[in-house]
Amino acid sequence: MAMTNDYSAVEPARETIDLLDGPTLVEFGTDWCGYCRGAQPLLALAMDSHPTVRHIKIEDGRGRRLGRSFRVKLWPTLIFLSNGTEVARLVRPGSAAEIREALARIDTAV
Repeated sequence: MAMTNDYSAVEPARETIDLLDGPTLVEFGTDWCGYCRGAQPLLALAMDSHPTVRHIKIEDGRGRRLGRSFRVKLWPTLIFLSNGTEVARLVRPGSAAEIREALARIDTAV
C-alpha cells in the first residue's frame, strides 16, 4: 500500500479503526500545519520500505472525536497499529529512521 498524500476530512469511527486487520499507520494532522508538512518527506522515506502498511491520514482539530479518542494533542501524531491495537506512537517525528523503527514494530507484530 502506498503512502496517502491527503488528509481525510471525514473521520472513520473509532470502532472501525479498532477492527482493522494488519499493520496500519494512522496520522493525525492538517494540511496547514508546518510540523505536518515537514514530516511528509520523512514519512515518504520511511513508508517506502514498508509497502504492506496501510496509511490513513485524518484531518484533526477541535471537536474531532477520533483524535480525542487517541488523546492527540500535537500534530502530527502517528499511531502505529497492529490488528487495531496501538503498538507505537510518535509525536512530531524528527527522522525517517524513527518512523522506520516504529513501522518495523507493526510489520513484525502481525
